[in-house]
Amino acid sequence: MNPPDQGSDPPTFDFGRRSSRTPEEPPVDLDSPPGEGEETEEPATTEQPTTTRPRLQFFRTETARRVLWAIPWVIFAVFIVVVGGFPFTLAMIGLGVMGLRELFRMTERLRPFLLPAFGVLAAMILTAHYGEDFHILLAFACLFPAIFLFAASRDNREGITLSIAITVFGVAWMGIAFTHAVLLRDLPDHGAALLIDVLVATFVGDTAAYAGGRLFGNRKITPRISPNKTLEGLIAGFLGGTLGFWFAGLYQDWLPGIDALLMGMVVAAIAPVGDLFASMIKRDLETKDTGTLFGPHGGLIDRLDAVMFTIVAGYYLSVAFVY
Repeated sequence: MNPPDQGSDPPTFDFGRRSSRTPEEPPVDLDSPPGEGEETEEPATTEQPTTTRPRLQFFRTETARRVLWAIPWVIFAVFIVVVGGFPFTLAMIGLGVMGLRELFRMTERLRPFLLPAFGVLAAMILTAHYGEDFHILLAFACLFPAIFLFAASRDNREGITLSIAITVFGVAWMGIAFTHAVLLRDLPDHGAALLIDVLVATFVGDTAAYAGGRLFGNRKITPRISPNKTLEGLIAGFLGGTLGFWFAGLYQDWLPGIDALLMGMVVAAIAPVGDLFASMIKRDLETKDTGTLFGPHGGLIDRLDAVMFTIVAGYYLSVAFVY
């Protein structure tokens, strides 16, 4: 369901028109305490005025909240990547199910089939770790007879096609991403390092795009999908993601510098596609944040939209350049 004022026009990429700078996030309005010695009309009282120390004031800012929320998740990510094996696979199943829940909550009116979706998603990720590549496709194919059984048992089958469509879409979106995360981590010898390289490039690129857009952003590139995305932010994100992968590869003597640079360029180019893909879905569903799993960062789809694309590209790049 598109917003009324936008119709069904396709997204435009207007590189030439300049517009007023729009920050990626609205600034936080902080209440600053009055300065010492400031005159006031109120009568003097015996109570001492309360002031907020600068250190405490920092922890009330949006930036501080984001940092504090990110720290435990970064620790969790590093831990499961280092451990690998079944714990990593189990973590990917958990994240995939959370992502499906967010999508199905946004599309609740379409009545997606929850149990077949969760079960097939888990089967796809498990087969990525324990089976061969074709087993992933086999597990995904099982989704269709499972959906049929649940669809046939419904008393009201009105709109059943849309129910099937959103279920298959969700499993494909989340399943492809998190199965490739397992495939990448399970690559022999260097899987963990390559996975971290991809994550570093993705998040560094995202941060660089945010900073570049706020500081220099003028030219909007996708006003009908993500109005705050600018050409300047896109360029900054591409450079940041490329260099992020390259710097991470400096400590890996088995990965030549030129290969790391090329891999970083592809990852940095794919990341905004994943971001815009999720933005397009959220805009159509008239949703700002997909959830609250990551606190001020939003839901899982909000935070991992780019990763769900770069992780797939990272696997095939690793196979091509390293193995």
